[in-house]
Amino acid sequence: MVEKNKIYRAAIFDYSTEGLGIARVHDMIVFVPGTAAGDQCDIRITRVNSRIAYGRLERLVVPSKHRITPACPLAGKCGGCCWQHITYEEELRAKQKKVTDALHRIGGITIPELQIVAAPKITHYRNKAQYPVGYDKDGRIITGFYRARSHDIIPAAHCLIQSEAADLLAGVVRDWMTDCGITPYDAAANKGIVRHIYVRTGDASGETHLCIVAARARLPEQDELIRRAREACPSMTGIVLNVNKRNDNVILGERTLTLWGEAELEDRLCGNIFRLSPHAFYQVNHAQTEQLYECVLEFAGLTGSETTVDLCCGAGTITLALARRAKHVTGIEIVPEAVANARDNAARNGIGNVSFLCADAAQAAVRFAHLGERPDVIVADPPRKGLDEATIHAIAAMEPAKMVYVSCDPATLARDVKQFAESGYQLERVRAFDLFPRTRHVETIVLLQRENS
Repeated sequence: MVEKNKIYRAAIFDYSTEGLGIARVHDMIVFVPGTAAGDQCDIRITRVNSRIAYGRLERLVVPSKHRITPACPLAGKCGGCCWQHITYEEELRAKQKKVTDALHRIGGITIPELQIVAAPKITHYRNKAQYPVGYDKDGRIITGFYRARSHDIIPAAHCLIQSEAADLLAGVVRDWMTDCGITPYDAAANKGIVRHIYVRTGDASGETHLCIVAARARLPEQDELIRRAREACPSMTGIVLNVNKRNDNVILGERTLTLWGEAELEDRLCGNIFRLSPHAFYQVNHAQTEQLYECVLEFAGLTGSETTVDLCCGAGTITLALARRAKHVTGIEIVPEAVANARDNAARNGIGNVSFLCADAAQAAVRFAHLGERPDVIVADPPRKGLDEATIHAIAAMEPAKMVYVSCDPATLARDVKQFAESGYQLERVRAFDLFPRTRHVETIVLLQRENS
């Protein structure tokens, strides 16, 4: 029997879907953060359930050959990266296994050898940063990232996966708040001003865009913030204020005001120019996204005669890539600001064989199926929760020859692939992409083919 607070010696033999090391103690699975497969270690048990337990690394007896010294001083404290302590080769192996295991265990599909595409770089790759703002125990204003499974802010002046411009601007805003007496928002007391600092950068354009998320529509000492930010960051093209008066965990409110410069960031992706509002979805790893979208086009196999639907299209990044090889593409997105961006982006790039519908993906798919729409190819890039059963049935009812599914969660992907199989769609190809180095997340693309198509 495994007992809480007791120390056990064990070997780490695998990783969980959350990136935790897995050990076995007295035939019970124990999850241990900050460990590597091959570690021989002493583990203190912190929580015991009926079937599993959680532990803390108490002492490393024999380190794994995959273990390295973390380059980030906040490794193990901040909830952003879980694999700063292992080699990148081991991280890729773990992610490859994560996708393969999910497809086999949940989807009932065996993949002989899954290809995973490594990221060109594993530091400073993110083009989007969102820093919560708060106080430390001494009453000083801090910015950083949440500790795992909490709302405790771990102060971070520098982050190895965020852009250097984002870290710079977070420091500028933090100093402005301190010097000018601008208070962080306190959700518990429902008072204060600044909630988050949100920075986007354009890898191809070189532009930087700053968004202050605040609980009011006017910032004190606003001109001083603009002066400091512009002086510190010459690549700045716009500063906006997003007003969020909600008392929950949603970061962005519905209203955004331009304080200076451009209301949106401009960037180039896959040969197209995009303007992006703070609400618009845009993949955070530019270089890997171009490879990801090339794979979408490869799997879609378009010849120029096909009609295509792009579900959950965001600002139209995949839609416009598809449009260059399809007869017509309909993009569907529920966020109005993103749809407006998508329409503007199509016009800006001179692409006329597209249309966009602001609607829930499930409702739109059901409506299309009811109207007898018969697209040749459907592409879906849904949020982490995947597609619901109604959407899958509606897609199958439209009888596309191909379904290209882009997923950021192998578990929900495997679940949905199994449901598609029940509707007559078989998995033909699969490829994984590491868009999020040093974290547990992995992107996967599958090609589903309708039987007898």
